[in-house]
Amino acid sequence: MFIIVRSISESKPGEKWKRRFQKNWPFYKQWFLSEGSEERPGYSSSAESFEKYMPELFPVYQDLCELVVGGDLESRFLSQWCPPPYMSGCSQLAWVKDGPALIRNYDYGIELFEGMILKSEWLKPVIGTSDSSWGLLDGINADGLIASLTFGGRKVTGTGVGIPLILRYILETCGNVHDAIEVLIRIPVHMSYNVTLIDKNSEFFTVYLSPDRPTEITHWAAGTNHQHDIEWPDYAVVSKTLERKQFLDQCWLNPDETRQSMVQKFLEPPLFNTNYRKRFGTLYTALYDASALNMNLYWHSLSYTQSFDNFTERKDMIQISSNVGNKLTL
Repeated sequence: MFIIVRSISESKPGEKWKRRFQKNWPFYKQWFLSEGSEERPGYSSSAESFEKYMPELFPVYQDLCELVVGGDLESRFLSQWCPPPYMSGCSQLAWVKDGPALIRNYDYGIELFEGMILKSEWLKPVIGTSDSSWGLLDGINADGLIASLTFGGRKVTGTGVGIPLILRYILETCGNVHDAIEVLIRIPVHMSYNVTLIDKNSEFFTVYLSPDRPTEITHWAAGTNHQHDIEWPDYAVVSKTLERKQFLDQCWLNPDETRQSMVQKFLEPPLFNTNYRKRFGTLYTALYDASALNMNLYWHSLSYTQSFDNFTERKDMIQISSNVGNKLTL
């Protein structure tokens, strides 16, 4: 099994982003209409809600719609207002012992992975892993703020914004974790997610988001795929969310662990997941460094670093293997 990962640098929305949108649009269109067009809000309510909750980013949204000659459907999709359910695995950990950083595994279906690392400067300089064409799964901005998401392990859906676009908005408009928390309290989310934040001052939080409950700010360093309790038992068993969370908590308390030893642990069970058939396979491991302002990507066969000062456009075809016995030398 292979995935293709492209690193693209484009300061403002332009032809590079447009080409990737056009390439991915048939798949996103199928997903967006999976419950029927009538289940998705219309353009007017989508655009109005976007402008209400994320006004600073609204001109960028308009530019993107114009760039893709967006009709009604494309514009509704790009707003990410009340999208279809979005569920992934994932493990993430804020780290402070040898400098503020965030380490995460992204676990999802290979066929649904966008595979784009985008460096942009729409409102702020941002580097991150793209999803939903312009949202982010994880990322860092030039202020040293890092954000990463995991699914929160609940089936309930509601009226709100798709979480990848909320992460984009945080990194485009916020300078530290306290700014980001204000955003997460203010903007409604359409499903339950856990967002881990850390900034260059080594302040960190994991925020529990739900469409039907108040936002909860925790001082957990680790986030997996449940919140306080298991509310979807079958999902918890398949994703092993409890085992991963307990493992990360133990590592956090271990004085012998270092940032690099933790990266190695993310490349091995129980954090590295090989259940690709059920869309719970690890597609990449990322380490974000809030001091060095860079993103480090790891697979068992490859690793490289991208930073604001030294970002290389590249395209990599990476073999995803269930064999995790061959350790990567860090």
